[in-house]
Amino acid sequence: MPYETITVDAPDDDRLTRIRLARPETGNLVTGRLLDELTDAIVTADRDDDVRGILLSSTDEPFCSGASLDELRDLSWEEGSRWLTAYFETLDLIRDTGKPVIAGVEGTCVAGGNELVSACDIIVAGKSARFGQPEVNVGSTAAGGGVQLLPLMVGEKRAKDLLLTGRLLDAEEAKAIGLITRVVPDGEAEQRAADLLSTIADEKSPQAYRTIKAIMKPWTNFGLMGQEMARDLTARVWDSEEFHARADAFVAREEQTPRPFTGTRPREQDD
Repeated sequence: MPYETITVDAPDDDRLTRIRLARPETGNLVTGRLLDELTDAIVTADRDDDVRGILLSSTDEPFCSGASLDELRDLSWEEGSRWLTAYFETLDLIRDTGKPVIAGVEGTCVAGGNELVSACDIIVAGKSARFGQPEVNVGSTAAGGGVQLLPLMVGEKRAKDLLLTGRLLDAEEAKAIGLITRVVPDGEAEQRAADLLSTIADEKSPQAYRTIKAIMKPWTNFGLMGQEMARDLTARVWDSEEFHARADAFVAREEQTPRPFTGTRPREQDD
């Protein structure tokens, strides 16, 4: 497959496959094309016996600004459901490969970007990197893994704080609450991630590494038990008037129009 949204090569250690998001001018947005290319690159690396580890990074900042609103707001409910199926399958490939997968993050890493790196084994971030799930601001759900896995990673209350306010964290706070793994000086995240992969390739047991990942994966699976429901509900949200209005305002850099919050209890019946 010819790649348009990523580059794939080997850094200094040719035992590693480096996958870089390569459209920083558009925010390295998650699109259907990106999902197809990531899937192809990860499967290729997984099948190659000469590859000892996978490095996920970007050619420039931002790391990833989330999913493409231009793409999402044009999807029907059926198309949105298929889009999310491909998205979940790509993230599961990262979790499922027995090879080490480490992210090296510089710059903004939010929404779908945060979910993407959360699927990796270890996240190394530059000090100025920012993380979060701000989908609530544009009327989306963060149900591509953020809603399901953040409570497992950082606890229920911290997860609600991030998901319901959409606030972003700097790298130090993200590390302190367990969202990411390591913080390094700006500009060094990719190299530090590559160095860590090389150390794992040199010193760690591939069989034990693969087995540890496999045994831990049920924790992720537990959080994703309602994946099909989350997929279809989110596809409904993307097909709604409210999402389209908020996405249009966000893209146009206009203020959002406040809306009433609807309760969940049945209304009292008039006598």
